[in-house]
Amino acid sequence: MTQTRVDAFLPLTPPMLHTLVALADGDKHGYAILKEIARRTDGAVRLSAGTLYALIRRAAADGLIVESGERPDIALDDERRRYYRLTPLGRRVAAAEIERLESIVEMARQKKLVPRPRLA
Repeated sequence: MTQTRVDAFLPLTPPMLHTLVALADGDKHGYAILKEIARRTDGAVRLSAGTLYALIRRAAADGLIVESGERPDIALDDERRRYYRLTPLGRRVAAAEIERLESIVEMARQKKLVPRPRLA
């Protein structure tokens, strides 16, 4: 895929970016995605199940995620759950959005709107 293809998805909505980031370290089912987003944001971002599944449908249609064929041991999991995986395109799109946001933050730092982080 070309850079133009990735750029066509930008900017991502915050809920979509959170969803893609939640999948960056491995396959997850919907409820696990919701829980990770809430945990990682200390509860500041809480998606409804309806919002999440609309995002999943959109991301799947766009080729950013796919339903995973791999499943945990049935004895350890509910067989009705569907697991989702970030595609290489989805990873590139998420990375491009993070780079885009970082460049905005850097511009704000140059204008002294926000301070630079202190090194520990």
